[in-house]
Amino acid sequence: MRCPFCKAKETKVIDKRLTENGTVNRRRRVCLKCKKRFTTYERVEGANIIVIKKDGRREPFNMEKIKIGIMKACEKRPITEEQIDKLVEEIVRRIMRYKTNEIKSKLIGELVIKKLKALDKVAYLRFASVYKSFDDIKSFEKELKELKR
Repeated sequence: MRCPFCKAKETKVIDKRLTENGTVNRRRRVCLKCKKRFTTYERVEGANIIVIKKDGRREPFNMEKIKIGIMKACEKRPITEEQIDKLVEEIVRRIMRYKTNEIKSKLIGELVIKKLKALDKVAYLRFASVYKSFDDIKSFEKELKELKR
């Protein structure tokens, strides 16, 4: 494993553990050259899942896209990267349980919304504003009323 900081080839695993559900190996590493620490994750690659977009396009499933969207929604919120990783892992595990190799992007969005709503209401609202394409303040007000219930 190359060091992401200095690109040296010599790194050492200083801690390793399985995540809570045992589907991902987390390894804490240290670079033997620059001495900086970093974390790597090992997980089973997606089983060739195809995402069907709103406009009908198809593209390979990419877990990183889910993580990036969640990270944007959680920006400047009191949410750790570990919480985000756990949330992404739960969503991916749910997607993998479906009996088909094709999944609609809408379903993925709904899974993300459900998890974010339970984690952080502000992050949920941020994600929902993009996912549900809020185009005016009334859309926000309607969603806020729903949240308050």
